[in-house]
Amino acid sequence: MQPDFSQYGAAESFLYELRNAGSKYSLSRISKFCSALGDPQNDFPKIHVAGTNGKGSVCAMLEAVLRKAGNRTGMFTSPHLKYLGERIQINRVPISKDALLSKTSELRKTADKLFGDSPPEDYPSFFEFMTAMAFLEFSRAKVDCAVVEVGLGGRLDSTNIIVPELSVITSIGLDHIEMLGSTIPEIAREKAGIIKGGVPVVCGFLPDDALEVARQTAREKNAPFYAARDFFPDDSSLPETSLFGYYQKRNAATALLCARVLRGRAEEGKAPKIFSNLSDSLVLEALRGVEWAARWQEIPIKNGGRLIVDASHNGEGALSLESNLRRLCADGTRPIIAVGVLGEGRAIPILRVVREYAKKIFLLVPDQPRALDFDSLRRCLGDTLVPVENAKVSELFGAGGVCSVASEGETVVVTGSIYLAGEVLCAFGGCRTDALQDIPYR
Repeated sequence: MQPDFSQYGAAESFLYELRNAGSKYSLSRISKFCSALGDPQNDFPKIHVAGTNGKGSVCAMLEAVLRKAGNRTGMFTSPHLKYLGERIQINRVPISKDALLSKTSELRKTADKLFGDSPPEDYPSFFEFMTAMAFLEFSRAKVDCAVVEVGLGGRLDSTNIIVPELSVITSIGLDHIEMLGSTIPEIAREKAGIIKGGVPVVCGFLPDDALEVARQTAREKNAPFYAARDFFPDDSSLPETSLFGYYQKRNAATALLCARVLRGRAEEGKAPKIFSNLSDSLVLEALRGVEWAARWQEIPIKNGGRLIVDASHNGEGALSLESNLRRLCADGTRPIIAVGVLGEGRAIPILRVVREYAKKIFLLVPDQPRALDFDSLRRCLGDTLVPVENAKVSELFGAGGVCSVASEGETVVVTGSIYLAGEVLCAFGGCRTDALQDIPYR
């Protein structure tokens, strides 16, 4: 019997059940699911973006570029910060709760017909459900182009049923090693799984061994290959962007190269005409106006202090965090840092940077099953002369821009997890975090 989705809580309960069942690393269910929906993923041009870090930022940049050129855009990203509908956006507007409710009900009926008599493990996962919902929403909204972010890996990610106009790999580092492999080349092979025959691929500033894997995969699939380092050989050649930090300039370079490739393909008649007007001047202007929350995002604190919310959450992200903190501390002042992390492998490099630059550390435990507890965080932090306290988000941050631990002129940096970033932004805004987030693949 179908649940009554007239209330948002009922839809949440159903989606929670899917999430709690875990994720399945396969393309079989999503292919069958989308086929029953009429394969909506084939109804619009797409750009497919994978990467260990930076893929969300590059998605936001590419969407801004396409929208600046007058296109109706779709964007599918994960996870979300505050509200589940953030994952599916039309012209950077998240789908409404009403749309989320109606799509959940509709997709549930289709899924039950297809998988209702199958074992529970054969029912679509939470992420597969959201992927199908995004494709259906983009099709019905008649977007001119959609930017689609890979959830995890690439080869077997549910988004990989698409054939895009362009594949993008932003970066490759050691993360999700339990699923993707324990070496850079192994992870690179999973990410390179999004490369399709004859479809051009743009790679960001990848390590040499990862770049070679991607290049070889492109060669095998006769896919035109472009590496950002070949077009932006030094830091002075990197474009400016409204997003803060050196690594965002690299992401902007990747986005600019994507636009150039798409424009060239359109001029040759190998891609839709909508890409033909992506001039460098238009792209550079769009890059200077990109908005993407929780990426070194500065927010004023009510008493005259400053909050910086940062989503760095793994070893590669720790490099970006250190670069930004080094610039922040260039005048000799140090920030208060509030940090919470999911997983010890991620925590060690993040906390190593935190203890180097903080004048005081607050340890937080994000409201996620994988979040490290206080004891684990202290063990990963190791010995330090910096004062360390355990805390709750609600103790440090409140509605209306209140921060209980910052004096006038002080800076508080929140880092270590995108889920923690969402909790803090919600606390500042006086709202409740939507806890419907992804859990690891099984």
